[in-house]
Amino acid sequence: MADYDYDLFVIGAGSGGVRAARLAAMSGAKVLVAEEHRVGGTCVIRGCVPKKFMVYASEYKKHFETARGYGWTIGETSFDWPRFLMEKDKEIARLSGIYVRNLQNAGAELVHGKARLKDRHTVEVEGRGSVTAAKILIATGGRPWLPQELPGIEHCISSNEAFQLPELPKRIVVAGGGYIALEFACIFNGLGVDTTLMYRGPNLLRGFDDDVRSFIAEEMEGRGIKVLLGTQHTRIEKTATGLSNVCTNGHTFEADAVMFATGRVPYTDDLGLETAGVELAADGAVKVDDFSRSNVDNIWAVGDVTNRINLTPVAIREGQAFALTEFHNQPTTFDHDMVASAVFTQPQIGSVGLSEAEARHKHGKVDVYLAKFRPMKETFYGGHQRALVKLVVEQGSERILGCHVVSPDAPEIIQMAAIALKMGVTKPQWDSTCAVHPTLAEELVTLREKYMPPALGQVA
Repeated sequence: MADYDYDLFVIGAGSGGVRAARLAAMSGAKVLVAEEHRVGGTCVIRGCVPKKFMVYASEYKKHFETARGYGWTIGETSFDWPRFLMEKDKEIARLSGIYVRNLQNAGAELVHGKARLKDRHTVEVEGRGSVTAAKILIATGGRPWLPQELPGIEHCISSNEAFQLPELPKRIVVAGGGYIALEFACIFNGLGVDTTLMYRGPNLLRGFDDDVRSFIAEEMEGRGIKVLLGTQHTRIEKTATGLSNVCTNGHTFEADAVMFATGRVPYTDDLGLETAGVELAADGAVKVDDFSRSNVDNIWAVGDVTNRINLTPVAIREGQAFALTEFHNQPTTFDHDMVASAVFTQPQIGSVGLSEAEARHKHGKVDVYLAKFRPMKETFYGGHQRALVKLVVEQGSERILGCHVVSPDAPEIIQMAAIALKMGVTKPQWDSTCAVHPTLAEELVTLREKYMPPALGQVA
C-alpha cells in the first residue's frame, strides 16, 4: 500500500463509515475520512436521534392525560418549540463532537468537503485536492426523495427540514405511508398540530405484517390523525392563508405545511462512481457482494447507499465486517437475516422476522397466535389505547418465524425477542419461559390459542 497516500479513504462520516474508519485505523492503517456535511450522518444529525427526541417530546400530551386518570392534578400545559429546538441542537452538536473525537482517537484523519472519485484509486476533495488510496469505502447513506415533477413541490418540506422548522404549523399534511411518514404524523399530532396523513396505497407500512398495518392505522385515527388512503397530490398551491392540497380523489383542503416522506434514495449523485467503473442498481444503490465489495475490487460500500437493510445498526455492522475483513485478517460478513426493526409511532411498533404473508409464501402452512387488548395501564382510567402481539409459527418444526408487537415500548420488547428468533427458538421453548407479571410483554409467552381469522362474510 506504500504507493498510495492512504491505505483507506472513506467517503461519508455517518455511523457505518465512522465505524469502518475507526477499526481500520486501529489496525495501524492510514485512514482519511471525507464528510461534506456534519459528522454523524443521517442518524445523528437528521434522523434517528433528533427524531427520537421529537417522539419523546410529543408523547407528553398522552402522559398528561394518563396522569389525570391516575389522580394527578395537571394545570395548563404548553409546548415551547424554540426551546426544544435549542436543546435538541445542543445535544446533536455534542454527539457529533463525540464522533469526531472517536475518529481522531483511533488515528484517522478527517476532512470536510465533497469527495469525488477521479479513478478507482484517486479521490478529489473540495478544498483539499486529490489524494490516492489503496482501498475506498463508500458510506454516503441516503437522502429524501421528493416528486420534483409535482406542481407546487417547491412549497413542501422533507424530513430534513422538519427538524428545523422555525415554528410549529397549526395544520400539516404528511404525504407517505412508510415509517418516516407515520412517525412524523404522530410527532406533529402529539405536539398539538392538526395532522393529516395522506398515502396513495390501500394501507400503511408496506412490507410490515398486515395485522400490524391495519392496527396502527386504527390507533393513529383514534388519536385524532386524519388518515387518507388511496389518494395523492395532483398539485399544491400557495394561497393567502396557507397551502391548498389538491388530491386525486377530488378533494381540496388547506394546510400550513406539507411534508413529503415518500421514500429515500441512495446518495450516489456526483460522487464519480461511474468514472471509477462502479456498477449501480436502477435506484442508484451501489451493488455489492456479501463482503460489501463492489464490482471494482478495491472499492466497497456499506449502509443505506447499498439499499440492503436501511437501519443504522446494520450500517455499523457492515462497516465493522468490512474493517475486520480487510484490515484485521478476520474475514467477516454480516448476516441480514432476522434483523429487528422499530417504528416510533404512537403506539410504537417492534417487528422481527417474517410477516404472516411472507411466512405463508416461504414456508407454506403456519400457525398464528394473535392478541389485541387494552393494557393494564389504560384500563385503570378508561383509556382507549390498545396493544397487539402476534407470533407466526411454522407448522411441523414449530419454529417462530415472526414476532410483532404494537404497544408502548414495543422496540424495547422486540430487542429481546430478536435474540430468541435469531437463535431459532421454537414455540414450545418460547412457551417454557415463565411470564414476568404484571407486564405487557408477558402476553407474548402466554399466547396459547391459535388465531383463526373470521370467515368471509362474518364480522370480526
